[in-house]
Amino acid sequence: MDATQPDSARVVADTSESLLPGLFPVESQVVPVKENSSGNSGLVSDEDELYNRFSRRRKAVFVTILSFCALLSPISSTGSLTAVPEIAAAFQTTGSVVNISNGLYTGAMGVSAFIWGSLSTLCGRRLVLLCSVLSFFAFSLGTALSPNLAAFFAFRTLSGFGGTGLLVTGPGCIGDLYKPTERGTAIGWFSSGTLVGPALGPLLGGAIVTYVNWRDIYWLQTAMAGLASVLALFAIPETIHQKQWAAIPKDRRVRETFRALNPAKLLALIGDVNILLVALASSALVWNMYSFLVPIVYVINPRLGLTTPLQSGLFYLAPGSGYLLGTFFGGRWADRVVKKWMRKRNGERRPADRLRAAVPWMGLGIPSFLSMFFQGFCQLMVFPSVGTYCLDVMPSRSAEVTAANYLLRYIFGAAGSAVVLPAVEKIGIGAFSTISAGFVAIACGGVLLVIHDKVPYTRKHTPG
Repeated sequence: MDATQPDSARVVADTSESLLPGLFPVESQVVPVKENSSGNSGLVSDEDELYNRFSRRRKAVFVTILSFCALLSPISSTGSLTAVPEIAAAFQTTGSVVNISNGLYTGAMGVSAFIWGSLSTLCGRRLVLLCSVLSFFAFSLGTALSPNLAAFFAFRTLSGFGGTGLLVTGPGCIGDLYKPTERGTAIGWFSSGTLVGPALGPLLGGAIVTYVNWRDIYWLQTAMAGLASVLALFAIPETIHQKQWAAIPKDRRVRETFRALNPAKLLALIGDVNILLVALASSALVWNMYSFLVPIVYVINPRLGLTTPLQSGLFYLAPGSGYLLGTFFGGRWADRVVKKWMRKRNGERRPADRLRAAVPWMGLGIPSFLSMFFQGFCQLMVFPSVGTYCLDVMPSRSAEVTAANYLLRYIFGAAGSAVVLPAVEKIGIGAFSTISAGFVAIACGGVLLVIHDKVPYTRKHTPG
């Protein structure tokens, strides 16, 4: 591909690349040459046909359902934070041991992201979505019925593995449904589920454990997963433009499936410096998020003399409200910035322009670290730009790029959950918050390098 072509042309051509190079051709997303209005020959994209298969209303319904599905796994990651003492008492252990289950859960979310992402590209979005939501339903039921600590740990970890498919498949579906200049708004609404969940979980958990049993947290989670299963089964169609599974000869499908799941493919994606820096930016925000959500109970309760989990849970309304408000602005802001820079370049679109919408809010999030509301708002202003960049930068492998992003994101989330309490006890909440803010500042610098094309990268991997 000629490097002098506009990025918009390179992005369209990139959709013709196969997930499994050399195995089978994938039909190009460009139609034959036609005459344009000036009488000159040129390529005419079939973009309208691809993205207008469903009405705007139906696509809005799809995004709403996908956002609800995306709420499930993150809300479970923090739902037990305010119930840790009760769970520890039930299993005759300590709160520190119970908190390990949250780290395992978040770690499983990261490790499983690549598996679900690769399968959604190979087998289609709908199959992966259904497998993920049904497995999350089954493992949530197992968590609610856990007879001992070992079973609780096992089902919690498996729940994290199952629920990640909902997070990875959603952006892939949005990339299939919306034009590049419209994706930011849809990703913003989808991100509301992924980010409101961690802040809403402790509030729901606190209310439940105050009035009933801690197991009812997971019964509610199971019921929500059951509803999501029904909605996904009857309301979400297949959205992928080109399902590669059908083109693989039957006698080679098993082998090629294992090839698609080769971890080396993920490492190759992360090895692209642009993708790595953007993934580290989202990882810094997730580290930031989990490291200030987890210690709320342990820091605020003693200082304010709070005695019930519900009282503690109410403090999570502040970041949750910030996430919710950011939903209305983050995606639209990302789309607006992209269109602005397209006009400056006479219609040329670059995936990195998405990141211009993120940088100001990453900077604002640093001084407002101690203000939980603005922290949540700034994060929701950043994530739609980062998420849409993952869709735009490599369209034929958008689900895998998203999976690579989620891998690093939730590994850092798990690390933040695991180290925050010992660190707060050792150096204090102020010093630890300063370290987290510094991480965000460094990540913001990496994003600026990507925007201004100051890092080396392989053009065939990163058309933008």
